[in-house]
Amino acid sequence: MESIIRIIKQPHVTERSAELRATANQYVFRVAPRATKRDIKLAIERMFKVKVEGVNTLRVAGKFRRVGNAPGSHRADWKKAIVRLQKGQEIKDIEETQ
Repeated sequence: MESIIRIIKQPHVTERSAELRATANQYVFRVAPRATKRDIKLAIERMFKVKVEGVNTLRVAGKFRRVGNAPGSHRADWKKAIVRLQKGQEIKDIEETQ
């Protein structure tokens, strides 16, 4: 297993992730592209001292960006993990850990 810091890159804070946190006790993170669900679960449990019920992952394709009328660059692909915690568990101040 890789280092926790190499697995969990940063929390992914959006309106949708805030709603997931409030309604379904789920947290969204950017993770290493080669991290497995098991690696992510262990890293979250060790980093935040909580119990993880489940992990869903998905790959997000990088967007092609233009600069004015000229072709631009391609943003990198990345991996997202949606972590569901057990009832009664929560991660406090997720925005401050970025």
